[in-house]
Amino acid sequence: MNSINKSHSVLSPIKFFVFSLRKNFFTIVIIIFTLLLVVFSTSNLNAAKNGLALWANNVIPALFPFFIATELLSHTNIINVLGKCFNKFMRPIFNIPGIASYPLIMGIVSGYPVGAKIVTELRQKNMCTKVEGERMLAFTNNSGPLFILGTIGIGIFKDATTGIILLITHFLAGLTVGFLFRFWKYKDTNITFAKSYENKSTTIKLSNIGEILTDSIKKSIINILNIGGFIVLFSVIISIITETHFINLLYFIFKPLFEMLNINEAFSYGIINGFLELTNGLYQVASIPIKNISFTIIICAFILGFGGISVLLQVYSFVSKSDLSIKPYILGKFIQGIIAAFYTFVIFHFFHFLSLDLSNIINIFA
Repeated sequence: MNSINKSHSVLSPIKFFVFSLRKNFFTIVIIIFTLLLVVFSTSNLNAAKNGLALWANNVIPALFPFFIATELLSHTNIINVLGKCFNKFMRPIFNIPGIASYPLIMGIVSGYPVGAKIVTELRQKNMCTKVEGERMLAFTNNSGPLFILGTIGIGIFKDATTGIILLITHFLAGLTVGFLFRFWKYKDTNITFAKSYENKSTTIKLSNIGEILTDSIKKSIINILNIGGFIVLFSVIISIITETHFINLLYFIFKPLFEMLNINEAFSYGIINGFLELTNGLYQVASIPIKNISFTIIICAFILGFGGISVLLQVYSFVSKSDLSIKPYILGKFIQGIIAAFYTFVIFHFFHFLSLDLSNIINIFA
């Protein structure tokens, strides 16, 4: 009996510590993060400046006008018009209503995270079911052509052809994911949705264009500031991870997977950074000197398809305002990254004039 009491007295503090750690986990993490901001203040300052420069020079020009445009379009009847035009295509192929063509088109034209923003708004207005919203979410939120062609193709690789290849494989992979997700919670599909949608076909007149434009600009500013905050935050986080050598621990954890895929250490660090923040990861991978440029582009195709945790949190900031689950989005983007990398490999494999050296890639699939 005494031994049982002693063991119980020993376990009690341990259980209390574990419970206290779980309860205060985020508090502890934030305290540690704040201390690291002070300890590595110099490198963090430079990282924040780089993040702000990236946001000001690339993100705002590319996204802000589209944010305003989508807000203005939400005051028109465009969603209903597209819904009627594309329902005969969207329903058989993707098992979603025709209105999904609106977030798909705007997501392709505008880039992250416009598609997710529109899908969330459609769900909030009850213009789609929860299951249909989750299917849309999995493939309508993509990187835009301005970013892929301009920032990645011309800016990073100094080659427009590379940007075109990444653009094609990125969008094809997204559509493939959309087809696969037509089976997401297939039994839960609300077949009466079409009737409820028809009853919602109302037209909003632009009676006060000045008021609507002002409201659209205000909402767009909030959204673009939100994205800028994520970019700066993750630039600092990556800086801290690098300075504390925590990235080496992450590499050690995923090292068996990288070795299985025949991915060397230099690329591994770039992929890890790409999982955290899209643009920083792409820059790091593209800057690695290698004879086989095809391999670099394939890795970038995967990072571009996945989008990174920074984009994921941006999407979650919208999705959390509705009853949509973020799980199909995470799964969809991971699958899109894999498919985009595969499509890029296929292009280089069958169009040899685009590739400098495919020997390492072929060894992976041998």
